[in-house]
Amino acid sequence: MPPIPGSGLAKGLAVTLRTMTKKTVTEQYPEHQPELPPRTRGVIGLFEENCTVCMLCARECPDWCIYIDSHKETVPPAAPGGRERSRNVLDRFAIDFALCMYCGICIEVCPFDALFWSPEFEYAETDIHELTHERDKLREWMWTVPAPPALDPAAEEPKELSAARKAAEKAQAAEKAEAAEKLAAAEAEAAAEAAAESKGEES
Repeated sequence: MPPIPGSGLAKGLAVTLRTMTKKTVTEQYPEHQPELPPRTRGVIGLFEENCTVCMLCARECPDWCIYIDSHKETVPPAAPGGRERSRNVLDRFAIDFALCMYCGICIEVCPFDALFWSPEFEYAETDIHELTHERDKLREWMWTVPAPPALDPAAEEPKELSAARKAAEKAQAAEKAEAAEKLAAAEAEAAAEAAAESKGEES
């Protein structure tokens, strides 16, 4: 049976009328900010204090969009008679987000937790060359990184925390033992002085 002329137009108008009667779901941006998922990949934040300039992130980046410059400094010995050591000092850490493909490999390979995903996405520029952001901007984005999810109460304690707790307990026990020894020595000295005084009075 051939279609009735104008049936397609009627169906289209019916869909339009049904849509007109429904409440709109469009959110007007930027008046209403979107609710982003907790693991949104917006930009990469840099926690500079944790960076040791190991260059793993730059070497593993598929796009070679991470630029790192550093220099070496000599650190004086921590104790007398020790030897001087050298360490890397970060001079520049920049990411070209015009090349970045947001794979997250740099964050995964960082052994010192210096890179994190931030949900920040409002960083558009009119010039593509301005999409290379230096470490100051990356550090600003670090403060927009959401807190990590809470640990499972039934999970094992992390090795770092257990080692730190054991070291603190050991140090506390050593301090208590030292204080007990000092107290015992002071009591023995006081007893000796008292005994000497009593002998002097008897004589």
